[in-house]
Amino acid sequence: MSNIKNIPLQERPYEKMLLYGAEALSNSELLSIIIKTGTKEKSALEIAQKLINSKCDKFSNLRFLQELSINELKEIEGIGKVKAIELKAVGEIAKRISKPLTNSQIRIEKESDIVDLFMNELQNERNEILKIVMLNNKNIVRKISTIAVGNEGNIITNVKSILSEPVKMQIPKIILLHNHPSGNSNPSKIDVLFTQKIKEAAKLLDIQLLAHIVIGDGTYHNVI
Repeated sequence: MSNIKNIPLQERPYEKMLLYGAEALSNSELLSIIIKTGTKEKSALEIAQKLINSKCDKFSNLRFLQELSINELKEIEGIGKVKAIELKAVGEIAKRISKPLTNSQIRIEKESDIVDLFMNELQNERNEILKIVMLNNKNIVRKISTIAVGNEGNIITNVKSILSEPVKMQIPKIILLHNHPSGNSNPSKIDVLFTQKIKEAAKLLDIQLLAHIVIGDGTYHNVI
């Protein structure tokens, strides 16, 4: 029978966090704190290690907490329904923390500013998501909206659905973003044609399309 109490006191996840801070813990140690209890055969730390090892061929980090379903998490021995729900909750919290705070004064001064706001959120999405960022003349974010959600390479939308809100709010500048769930951020031919269509329509309405960012797995490209 494996027991976390067999580990030296200063090396146990709870005590280690108190002594050295959360940043000193490994991914498996952090997960073991969420998992809390083990089984007769395995400690919480061993279950956490098994969970990570079983997913490392598909995910390079803890992204599986957002990607995997509750049933998929339950496939790991020692993780029941309650533990799976708690792990999914942690993944969702991390996802929401990564979202930009639209009620603060966010100024977009360069391309990387907008990428930094959305990279963590969009690079982890299974579905392709199209967002619009609306800015005033000083490049301060006024509003962020999700325009469409679809399968990879298949976001169904139109010019009206994208530009209606900026027109209503009298927004002078917009930025579009969407992700490629494949992880490849290179714009497709459809991306290029779609961007040109929106740019021309926006110009007729005195709205400037500043950028159309395609986000992949840690990479991005501006279609414009």
